[in-house]
Amino acid sequence: MKDKSRDQHGSNSVTSRRDVLRHGASLTAAVAVGAHGSRMVHAETPSADPNRTINIGIVGAGGRGTGAVNDSLTINENVRLVAIADLDQANAERLRKGMQTRHGEKVDVKDDRIHTGLDGYKAILDAPDIDVVYLTTSPGFRPSHIAEAVSAGKHVFAEKPSCVDPAGYRVCTAAHDQAVKNGTAIVTGTQYRRQINYVEAVRNIHDGMIGDIIGATTRYCSGGIWYKNRAEGVSDTQYQLNNWMHFIWLSGDQITEQAVHNIDLMNWVMGAPPESAYGSGGRFTRPEDSEMWDSMSIDYMYPGDRPVSFMCRQIPGSKGDNGSTIRGTKGTAIIGSGSSGSQILDRDGKEIWKLGGSIADAYRQEHKDLMDSIRAGKPIVELRETANSSLTAVLGRMAAYTGQKVTWDFATKESTLDLFPESIDWDGERPAPAYAIPGKTKLA
Repeated sequence: MKDKSRDQHGSNSVTSRRDVLRHGASLTAAVAVGAHGSRMVHAETPSADPNRTINIGIVGAGGRGTGAVNDSLTINENVRLVAIADLDQANAERLRKGMQTRHGEKVDVKDDRIHTGLDGYKAILDAPDIDVVYLTTSPGFRPSHIAEAVSAGKHVFAEKPSCVDPAGYRVCTAAHDQAVKNGTAIVTGTQYRRQINYVEAVRNIHDGMIGDIIGATTRYCSGGIWYKNRAEGVSDTQYQLNNWMHFIWLSGDQITEQAVHNIDLMNWVMGAPPESAYGSGGRFTRPEDSEMWDSMSIDYMYPGDRPVSFMCRQIPGSKGDNGSTIRGTKGTAIIGSGSSGSQILDRDGKEIWKLGGSIADAYRQEHKDLMDSIRAGKPIVELRETANSSLTAVLGRMAAYTGQKVTWDFATKESTLDLFPESIDWDGERPAPAYAIPGKTKLA
């Protein structure tokens, strides 16, 4: 990554989470004031006009950001991409070119509306003509970016996970409440909640088709994941931001960054987050400087004495398994990953319900729902649900990393864990990478 923005956009260092955002009593007020004072800068007041044009600015021009904005421009009429922010100029220009090729007049990003560097996102939040901000950077930035976007009065699409630690969770829940007060939307990248076979399977479960829920098993096991070697001459900060998946302050490890989808399904099915987590795991195949583990197994206990056995793994050459099985007193629901569909069996194993689904349709539907809710003047605000699922993943990681049983109450009310740096210097050093060791890594 090359820093081409320091002269244009100010300092090459940024303060992480403002102190006031971390303290419970002042949290909601802090989100309301934020970095921009009390002013609102979204372009238009809520309108029931189904034809008004909605302008999009995106922060994070990588693969997920590209997919999200492409889905939005594909499914929605009268939307325009007008601004892009990314750490890397080349990424931003690549996104602009690709979207122009696919969507033509729906893309109107002038050269002076490409913003780079650590603080490039601020130009998008300050722009009065931008209605919706897409937040698709590495997850460690998500809580503070959401909070600042809400304080700027923007509608938000925020990718999953919404947080990687309890400190970020508290920022997100305050931002959710403030968005409700603002009348601004927050839709999140939990596409399974809009995939027809998931929606109908969960409805059938809640309607009693499998009886009372006894427990569940969910797996997110796959092969390896990308890793980027360190280029010559880059700082610690630049390297870690470019190789973000392998640093816990940025990704939260596989359980948080990737497997949160299955964890979100469990919270949805159970109707609440778990009461506790206890687990283990380890690392066998990760590169030397990666902080990630490559497997975790967590026993979650949900209200009503309902256990969920969860496992995630990224080990090359191992057998993949991605899906969820929910067991009840009358039957079993099997909900596959991706587009593999859902089915419900009775106690004798006879199929009594089945439905296919398209994950591609679900990816697009979340963006249609966002824009439709804005145009109707009834903005969707769903950050709290995704924050709960993100923290459920963090809860499991905390339990595995420390070797301790960790409760939801501890994570939400007592934990002081805050992984994000006090400040980030683009050219600066970072602490040497270190992975967790149960029994040595302390619960915080």
